[in-house]
Amino acid sequence: MGINSDKNSYTIFFAIGMVIIVGTLLASIDSSLKEKIRTNKILEKQQNILYAIGIDDNEGNNVNFISTDEAPSEFNKYIVNQIYIQGDKIVKDEEAYLIEVKKEKTLAKDPNYDRRLPLFIAEKDQKKYYVAPIRGKGLWNSIWGYIAMDENMVIQGAYFDHKAETPGLGANINQRFFMDDFIGENLLDSNGDFKGITVSKSNQDPRNEIKDDNEVDAIAGATITGDGVSAMIKSDLRLYVPYFKKLKQN
Repeated sequence: MGINSDKNSYTIFFAIGMVIIVGTLLASIDSSLKEKIRTNKILEKQQNILYAIGIDDNEGNNVNFISTDEAPSEFNKYIVNQIYIQGDKIVKDEEAYLIEVKKEKTLAKDPNYDRRLPLFIAEKDQKKYYVAPIRGKGLWNSIWGYIAMDENMVIQGAYFDHKAETPGLGANINQRFFMDDFIGENLLDSNGDFKGITVSKSNQDPRNEIKDDNEVDAIAGATITGDGVSAMIKSDLRLYVPYFKKLKQN
């Protein structure tokens, strides 16, 4: 006996069946995509941190990360310790790179919450690097970066990126001519107090040869983005000063 497809019950059960099948497929695809997105975000963070300590495939003036295939093994090779600082506590955490700076900043709006500050300790060529993630606001949307420092808070490398800055202007914060200027800059002033780095339009050192002036040359036409870079360096890296003071005491 064949199925009577003209009955209302057939239409209803067919529709229910299709909803279940399509829903199951979409849930499976969504789950698969979420895991892929999560993996890609981890690989991108590892590439960014490695870039800040000079592990890259740069050619000429171009910015080239090491491949995603190499990133996990190179990360494990050079990053010898991962910690986060929370109030007076220093916590070892081998997954500190999963801490979201944006989320921590939001949580820290509660005065009872101590923001977690990730720090990645690397060793390369018998030298230690301390890499901190930073995040701020540009002209149009979020900007962020990773700053590698030595024990004296002298910058050894930097990587910046953005979500929606103006092409050819503020978007150039992720270009080598801008990022490389930060190398060798001191985050402290001559008295050893934290001062940060100002992206300055009035900087009198366009070749960036003076490394103790706490300034780098601004990108023409990108004043607000540059101010955002200055602000996130000063606000976020200032929080690491107690750690570096203790480090020098040990």
